[in-house]
Amino acid sequence: MKQALESFLDGLKYNSDGLIPAVAQDVRDGQVLMLAYMNKEAIRRTLQTGYACYYSRSRGRLWEKGESSGHRQRIVGIRIDCDLDTLLLMVEQTGVACHEGYKTCFFREVQATDPLQQEITLAIVEDKP
Repeated sequence: MKQALESFLDGLKYNSDGLIPAVAQDVRDGQVLMLAYMNKEAIRRTLQTGYACYYSRSRGRLWEKGESSGHRQRIVGIRIDCDLDTLLLMVEQTGVACHEGYKTCFFREVQATDPLQQEITLAIVEDKP
């Protein structure tokens, strides 16, 4: 189904800030690497360059993944969820995805150590490369 780029961008469901969540997944092993946000311009740039570009909420601007670290994400495919409000970016990750030096941003695991006392433990389940 062919569709013009602007029509595609306008058809997505953005939040009140004009952003849409984007999950990056390593195409080689299926591991979820990170969650970030994109606006129309970030999606447009990602499609034009073939590399992930996100919108940084803390910096208030676009940022290309790896622009300072060199840990880039080459886009292999993009999928949209059924509600048109979340993107899945299938990427080839160069280096690590997490700014703390881990392969994935999801390196902590929540463990219910004593559910009766409502206590949990956060365990690091991944070593830094």
